[in-house]
Amino acid sequence: MTEKLKVGAVIYAPQVTVIWGIIADFFKNVGFEIEPVYFKDYRMQVDALMKEEIDVAWNSPLAWLDTHLRTDGKAPCGSMRDTDRDRSSYLVVKKDLYNSITDLKRKKIGFGAIDSPQARLIPIYHLHKAGLEYDKDYSEKIFNIGVGLHGDHVGGELDAAKALLADEVDASWMLDMNYEKWISDGTLDENQIIILDKTSHFDHCIFSARENIDRNQFDEFTRILHKMDYNNPEHKEMMDLEGLKEWVPGRLTGYEQITKANEYLDFFKTFHK
Repeated sequence: MTEKLKVGAVIYAPQVTVIWGIIADFFKNVGFEIEPVYFKDYRMQVDALMKEEIDVAWNSPLAWLDTHLRTDGKAPCGSMRDTDRDRSSYLVVKKDLYNSITDLKRKKIGFGAIDSPQARLIPIYHLHKAGLEYDKDYSEKIFNIGVGLHGDHVGGELDAAKALLADEVDASWMLDMNYEKWISDGTLDENQIIILDKTSHFDHCIFSARENIDRNQFDEFTRILHKMDYNNPEHKEMMDLEGLKEWVPGRLTGYEQITKANEYLDFFKTFHK
């Protein structure tokens, strides 16, 4: 009998155990059992994947990069959510103050947690491409909530947005989906703010597997996962909690910016010291 596939997930919020409980029940019902294994942060999850204590990890973009670098690119990748594709981060400012990103030279910019791909790392790389160099051309205000969760906990990102409204920073970075949510729920007011600039598109979360995983087993895991149907009420509950309507094939083309950001900041060397 094949052992259960051990799948790692980081508990960025209480609903994570509910999400993976529903997924595990679905897999059990089709005769392919998985065992969710929970971690308090992504560093612990990637370490467990390297030690083969788990078979598959549901990784953030930064955790994917960590896995990719530590396996010399040999760790197989699996699926992602439909909402993980073609994301962008927005640089938001008060209206009628700035005309271009270069106007933020010598200004204070708000970022999410230190390890947030969408609210710090990729934005810093975008500023670099626009000619604003880190630790030189602007001052950084980091809102460090949920460090280790790689920006999955949006508390820091939200605090950066609120700091903009309170004039504590001159600009703030936020994920496109969070911007749209905060406009919709009234946290942000389009009459007061504008999107000054946007990053190029990037991809978000993706499954990574241990380097020597049984590829047939991993492929079967992916095949079954893709059978989850948003029109099924039980699946819909999980998908709404996890923010997707469909599991789609993973791809690596959307990770160039996080890779370049790590190189620009030498991030892992400092963060994992």
